[in-house]
Amino acid sequence: MFYAVAEGHPELARNPFKAIVAPRPIGWISTVDRSGMHNLAPYSYFNAVSAEPPMVMFSSDGWKDTATACAETGEFVVNLANWELREEMNASSAPLPRDRSEFPHVGLTPTPCRLVRAPRVAEAPAALECKVVEIFSPRALDGREIANVIVIGEVVGIHVAERCIVDGVFDITRARPIARCGGDDFLGLDGLFRMTRPK
Repeated sequence: MFYAVAEGHPELARNPFKAIVAPRPIGWISTVDRSGMHNLAPYSYFNAVSAEPPMVMFSSDGWKDTATACAETGEFVVNLANWELREEMNASSAPLPRDRSEFPHVGLTPTPCRLVRAPRVAEAPAALECKVVEIFSPRALDGREIANVIVIGEVVGIHVAERCIVDGVFDITRARPIARCGGDDFLGLDGLFRMTRPK
């Protein structure tokens, strides 16, 4: 079977792109905007892009609150979404008004970072403090600028829960991270599970 992106295929209910590029790590991004409002949102278009210096990126579908706060303050935090926090991570994707923080909405604790003003999720097993190095929108083949906003940040500090350190090394089996797949599918260390995003 061949799926032409511009034309689709009668035997496929949806574009298989997201299901093929999977599993994807979840960038659970916390920010604070210039008014002091905390924001927390998950991004499945997220990954590491450099080791020296350590850098990460996420892609926002337009200028949502997270990308806007990154542009305003130049900072963000990546919180590790794990099995124990799966419901809270999912609930934090709800489209709340800009003047409402996701932290109390989903019952999580914002706690101060060391080197950035944005808070981190106290309950998360790890968090990366980041400073923005670049924000841009890529262009499609026809030259048009697409709606997505790509934010690249340099990691300047790392928080790790003591329970996840074994013999001086971060033990991913203790952190139990989850990843995004296609549709409502997610992946944990024990296999696939499903969650429906809030409307």
